[in-house]
Amino acid sequence: MVKENNMHISDAIDHDHYKVGGIEAIDYMKAKSTPEEFQGYLRLSALKYLSRAGHKGDAREDYAKALWFVTRLIEEGNYE
Repeated sequence: MVKENNMHISDAIDHDHYKVGGIEAIDYMKAKSTPEEFQGYLRLSALKYLSRAGHKGDAREDYAKALWFVTRLIEEGNYE
């Protein structure tokens, strides 16, 4: 797993406010979408963070968030 300053990159987006209601928001979105829709969401989310890196806040945090979404996309994908 990639670490920076002894902190996992997922720490940038793993917060309790995403778990309001007892379920992670991303898990709820996955449950309510088709596999193709969910993969598109992950891909577009990664593109969002890559596109804004250096234009809003800490670019490294945006790159870490993009990497998190790409990693999740790789894990979720059916690439046979």
